Amino acid sequence: MKAAMKVIVQNGYGSPGVFELKEVDMPVARDNEVLVRVHAVALGAGDYFIVRGVPYLVCLFAGWPRPRGYVPGYDVADRVEATGKNSTRFRPGDEVFGACKHGCTEYACGRERDLVPRPSNLTPEQAAAVPTSGMTALRDLRDAGKIRPGQKVLVNGASGCVGTFAV
Repeated sequence: MKAAMKVIVQNGYGSPGVFELKEVDMPVARDNEVLVRVHAVALGAGDYFIVRGVPYLVCLFAGWPRPRGYVPGYDVADRVEATGKNSTRFRPGDEVFGACKHGCTEYACGRERDLVPRPSNLTPEQAAAVPTSGMTALRDLRDAGKIRPGQKVLVNGASGCVGTFAV
């Protein structure tokens, strides 16, 4: 008998009322994956658009005309519960954060390369807010913008996650 866990599933498009709490089988980490017990998850703009179903193109990610068991959340933080047979960077009990699809669950699997050790000075909630937004800001400024020390940058609209990290 498989262990069960709770998960938030989207069963329609519209307001946050489209979410439902369900019980499903706990995932098992594949060869190069890590199973993370999720303490904190960050919801981003992509989750917002998929919940609303607008623009309609986002429905390709979740299903049309209704979502097919879409679980929101991508950035998570907490402790490693188990590792896949080829996973070597982490051990059960390690504190990590990073990208795991379908983060609004008690347990989520992520590729080992998409997770990093969580610094002791960051809470799980703080760490979960970093991966997608922080990396987007870094890529935009460093790689696309080719920003160098001493240059001045105008961050227009720094009210969201990416803009906050850019500042």
